[in-house]
Amino acid sequence: MPNTSAAAAYVRFYETLSPDTVSELKSVAHEDVRFKDPFNDVFGLNAYTEVLGAMFRAAPDIKFEVLHCSYDGEVCFLRWNSRGTVKALGKDAWTVDGMSELRFAHDGRVISHIDFWDASAQFYERIPVIGSIIRFIQRRVAAH
Repeated sequence: MPNTSAAAAYVRFYETLSPDTVSELKSVAHEDVRFKDPFNDVFGLNAYTEVLGAMFRAAPDIKFEVLHCSYDGEVCFLRWNSRGTVKALGKDAWTVDGMSELRFAHDGRVISHIDFWDASAQFYERIPVIGSIIRFIQRRVAAH
């Protein structure tokens, strides 16, 4: 059975995450943690911390909200959204809807965090030139 209090602590960490709290990752994530999302696949606490730091450099005001938490055996699934401004793209209020699969080490900290979200629809399509190309390709392959 999963440790629901460990999952709750991880959710609290993410929902209160800021540049000032990134260093607290070690309290909820194992030293050998794997973090994977559409842009990253890293192993270890230091690499995961670097990913979070890069995220805040790109989107300094990003916030996460966990909408649902569910368990299946030893796995915890989260449905979430994030909102923030991506500085490099000059876009306001980017929202990403996603899901995460969490697995826990014996000490209760997260050993695996894998994010699932549609980078094409929720990121690349919003970039002017790339978005036009992606939408063109989608129209060509879509069932009519």
